[in-house]
Parts: sequence; C-alpha cells; structure tokens
Amino acid sequence: MCVAWPYANGPRHIGHVAGFGVPSDVFARYQRMRGKNVLMVSGTDEHGTPLLVQADKEGVTVKELADRYNEQIVHDLAGLGLSYDLFTRTTTRNHYAVVQELFKGLYANGYMVKETTKGAISPSTGRTLPDRYIEGTCPICGADDARGDQCDTCGNQLDPADLINPVSKINGETPEFIETEHFMLDLPAMHDALASWLETRQDWRPNVLKFSLNLLEDMRPRAMTRDIDWGIPIPVEDWQDNPSKKLYVWFDAVIGYLSASIEWAARTGDPEAWKTFWQDPATEGYYFMGKDNITFHSQIWPAELLGYAGKGAKGGESHALGELNLPTEVVSSEFLTMSGSKFSSSKGVVIYVKDFLKEFGPDPLRYFIAVAGPENNDTDFTWDEFVRRVNNELANGWGNLVNRTVSMAHKNFGAVPTPGHLADADRAILDLAEQTFATAGEDLSKAHFKAAITKVMHVVGEANAYIADQEPWKLAKDDTQRERLATVLWTALQVVSDCNAMLTPFLPHTAQKVHETLGRSGVWAAEPRIEEITDDADYDLVGVGLPEKGQTYLTITGDYTSQQAVWQRVDIEAGTELAKPKPLVAKLDPELGQTGPEWAPVQ
Repeated sequence: MCVAWPYANGPRHIGHVAGFGVPSDVFARYQRMRGKNVLMVSGTDEHGTPLLVQADKEGVTVKELADRYNEQIVHDLAGLGLSYDLFTRTTTRNHYAVVQELFKGLYANGYMVKETTKGAISPSTGRTLPDRYIEGTCPICGADDARGDQCDTCGNQLDPADLINPVSKINGETPEFIETEHFMLDLPAMHDALASWLETRQDWRPNVLKFSLNLLEDMRPRAMTRDIDWGIPIPVEDWQDNPSKKLYVWFDAVIGYLSASIEWAARTGDPEAWKTFWQDPATEGYYFMGKDNITFHSQIWPAELLGYAGKGAKGGESHALGELNLPTEVVSSEFLTMSGSKFSSSKGVVIYVKDFLKEFGPDPLRYFIAVAGPENNDTDFTWDEFVRRVNNELANGWGNLVNRTVSMAHKNFGAVPTPGHLADADRAILDLAEQTFATAGEDLSKAHFKAAITKVMHVVGEANAYIADQEPWKLAKDDTQRERLATVLWTALQVVSDCNAMLTPFLPHTAQKVHETLGRSGVWAAEPRIEEITDDADYDLVGVGLPEKGQTYLTITGDYTSQQAVWQRVDIEAGTELAKPKPLVAKLDPELGQTGPEWAPVQ
C-alpha cells in the first residue's frame, strides 16, 4: 500500500488526511483483519521549490524546515492512528540511491532524453518556479484556474508556457521564461504500454479511470529535472556535480514508495523482503492520494516503472531492482472543502490535524471522513454536520448501544449471561450482523468506504431498535423472564461485538475501548508507534551526492501482526465478567456547530 507523501512545508490539515490518510488506513486495517500480508509505506516529501520559499520566509535553512515539519507530521499522523509499517522521508541516503538507480535505468534504456525547453523563473529571485505554482487560463478549455502542469477542468497536461496570463502563486509575479536544458521523460514512447495497462483497469473509481484515460490523448515529454539547488543530484556525467540542476521533486517523490519499502526491509533485518511486494505479480498494489495527484500515479510513475523495465516503444532491459509491479489501483479521493473552498494553508482556509486531535481525538475525524468524506465528489466540511454526525450517530447510536447493553448485563448478571432459546427477533438481528461482514467487507475490498460504514451503522441502528422492541428493562423486573432477559442481552452483546469488529478499521481507538468494555483483554486494534532512527546504513545501490551519515529522524512504524482484530464474528463467551461501562463517545456542545472552536471559528 502506497500512501501519498505529505509535503514538509507546513503542518497537515484535515483536507490532506481526508485524501491520503484515513482512506488508506481503513483499507490497510481491513486487509490485515482478513489475514493479508500488508506493507503500508509513505513519508514526508522534502524537495522542491515550495520548501525553499517557506524556508526563506521563516529565515531558516531548508533542512531545518524539513526536520521541523517531518517531526510535526509524524506526530499528527501517528496521533490519527495511521498504521504505517514505515513512514520515513525523502532526504535519506537510501532514497537518494534508489531514485538515482531508477533514473540511470531509464536513461540507459533511452527514456530520459535531453531537450532545451522554456523554464519559468521568478523575475525578483531568479529561482525556478515549479509548474504547479503557476496558474493561468487553460489554452484548451478556457478554465481560469489551470496550473502549469495540468488543467483539472479538462484534464489535459500542460506546460507553464502554454498558460494564458500566467501568474506565480508564490508572489503574484508574471513569470519570466528562459531557455534551459533538461532531461525529459519520454512519455510518448510509453503511450502504448500505458494504454494497454490502463485499459485493463476496469474496476477503478470511474472519475479516476476517466481522468487517467484522458491523459493518453495528449502525451508529450515531461521534464524530470529542474534548475534548483535543493534536491537529488542527476547521476549523469557533467550533470551530477552541477549545484543548480536537480531531479524534479515529483520524479523522486513517487519513487519514495519503492525506496521506503527497501528501507523497511533493511530495518526489519531481511533486506530482500521488499521484493515480495514489488516483484511478485500476485501482490496487489493500492495507491492513495487526493485527485490533484492522479497524473503522477496513473501516468508518470507507471511510465517510470515501464521504462526502467524496458517495456516502452524503445525497448531496453531490466536493471538492478528487477521488473517492478505496476499499481493495481489508484484510489483517489476528491477534495474536502470548507465553506465551498478547497482547504488551503496559504489562503487561511484550514483546520490543522494537530488542533483537531487535541480537542476531539482521532476517531471523530476518522468517522466523519469515512461516512461523509470526499470519496467520489467534493464534500464541504461544516462544524454543524460534524457535531450532528458525532452526537447523533457516534454518541447516540454506537456509544449508546454499547453502554446500555453492557450496563444492563453488568447490573443484572455481572457477566455475559447464558442465553436460552433464541426467538425469531434474536436470530434476525444476529443474522443481519453476520451477513454484514460479507456485504461491508465486499465494499471495503473495493475501497468503497462510505458504503461499508453505512452498512455497519445500519446494523447499529437495527440493534438499538431490537433493544427498544425487546424492552429488557421491563424483563428485568419480572423474575419469570430471567431466561428471556439473559437471551436478549446475550444477543445484544454478540451484535455489539460484531459491530465493533466491523467498525475497527474506521474507529480503532474506540474499538479497543469496546473490546475491553466487553470484558476482553490484550490488544485488539494495534496502534502505530514513533521511533527515532539514525541514517547510517550503507546500501548496495550507491549514488552521487548522498546525504552524510548520522542524521536522526522520526519514523512511524508498528507491530500489527499480534493484534486480535479479525474480520469475522468472535463469539461472546458466557460468564465473561463485565464491569460498569464508562461513556464511550463524548457528545459535543450543539453550539459548536454554529460557532466552531476558537482556533477555527465559523466565518
């Protein structure tokens, strides 16, 4: 599982994690619960002009800035419960070496060609402007918010020089275009191979597949180097020592999925372990990101993989890393917006993950993104809907079901009771819960998260209705109904256990609490941990200009193999002691929906 690399020029907001974070973790946790061998990797993306610009603003070195936000992002994502096997960074020795190996393989096979192009620079600083930081009018469809790399409205690939009335997003200047020599990825030579692969991807989300197929219509060579002094050196004679030429940040960022896998394997003590995930054709690879990154995952990265293996029109041979798997699916989400505007730190339209976690904890945000997030369409985040979802669905629905079921069992029996004869109503709710493992599981296997959690919450609603119909509080007052009371509460407890299993991918922290509330012990849903490591290893792949040994940095990792969570019914055991439950989900003040918190007030 390859999860988009958050850019290390600032803390992450909830729009970011709605695209790459929560969906990927839900999927990973579900697959682990099914017994699948999962490798989930990512890290902070730390090259490119925007990082330089931000460092200048703050009066620090670019490395100091990257270090600071790497640490902040690690804490944010671990706090959200994202269960990475390795979350690393792109300024490691290993990453530099792997990126350069991919470049050298592409170059040797003829898919990296030198061209003189027009590059955009800032007139005031002389610094190269990244394609994505130039906006203007699309020359094809006329949309006024096209970027220098593509137009999101019509889906066409662009160059900054193509834009009508281009403007720098960094400082509002009109860019100056100068002639400069760069290495280009020969995408036209990959057209047929990419088309053959994409045309087999019939089960992708329709919006993602349509966008990706549209990219095939206008393919042109794309620059994979930049006039910039911060980044990975170009491993070609006469280029590698040039301090003002580096590899394009988007060339190196997508290779991070591979380099992180190689780093993970090395750190587990089995340096060859990454090959299971990258060279075995039976291994499935899922990529999670926001919709603005589709082109890099359904076009640029597959083209790099194909060219490295010599599978484009120019042929070629495989290289040191072997033939590598193409993505099984590019799972892209639409935008989470706020009051109709895309979340944007630069525009002040932002709710930071760190602030959200501090006040509300992780699971309310995870739930909102799962049930109301931008899976297939842009979705507007409002405090009013957040409060309503938490109070009505999590607190009144799920929390109430758990608390009143366990509370009544504790009060009347002190333990899970032994059931008697099951009535039709008991069997109906038990059957519904058991069937939902299959139906919601089918949705999850296809990355249809909203449909899956809706089915599970339907069971929660039906279980609450079952309790209301059976009225166990009345049965408790009649000694002749003792067996019926035991049966009703046993049934309800089993359904609570079932729903908790199915909600685990979405609400892992809450699921652990429910596990313990049901009188069970041990780790049900494993959590990630933060580790500080030292970058001092030597790798078989040796590039040029590798970072010096000795830097320390934070990673996210975890042991998820020993958790108890499984995607199936776990039988409630009669006689298991139950304690008086504590409130599971805190209700929010309804006023919050109208005002928002102090740190993100409703405008």
